[in-house]
Amino acid sequence: MDIKITAKNIKLTPAIKEFINTRVGKIENFFDNIVSAQVFISVEKKIYQKAEIVLHTGAKSTISASAVEDNLYKAIDAAAVKAEAQAKKIKNKAKARKTSKRAVKMAAVEPFTDAVMMPQTDVKFSVIKQVEVAPMNPEDAAYEMERLGYSFWIFLDEDSKQINLIFKRLDGTYGLIQPVKRK
Repeated sequence: MDIKITAKNIKLTPAIKEFINTRVGKIENFFDNIVSAQVFISVEKKIYQKAEIVLHTGAKSTISASAVEDNLYKAIDAAAVKAEAQAKKIKNKAKARKTSKRAVKMAAVEPFTDAVMMPQTDVKFSVIKQVEVAPMNPEDAAYEMERLGYSFWIFLDEDSKQINLIFKRLDGTYGLIQPVKRK
């Protein structure tokens, strides 16, 4: 990685240059695609020490972090920590994007019919209600269903002596399900 250092209102000593090269070089451990880095350091009013790190990546994105401290080494370190955090975030997003694309491909490969045809083994009932089935005709069953405010009702047909189901349709009419023996 090519690191360019620019100093303003401060003399760039070999110790500072070595610290910057070491600290910014560690960012490559978190993000591989760093092409070049620019580090700007400055002293303002002999009180504030400012460090700004700009990293240019091969993915055509830029990572920029800056920090102001009372010590130049602290400012460089704080800016490097911020740049590392951004580099990790970019890397994790790219990894998540790659993983989600792979998951979509795998989902497209699996046939849809296999998922539909698989028997469900773990059916859970939230409510189990026991209802006394009284013999009545379909008109009485519809009245009872309306009286209780249900959308369907099970009853014993008084003529055929079989269990039937009556239900209310969306158009306001009623439907009747009568069992028949399989031939």
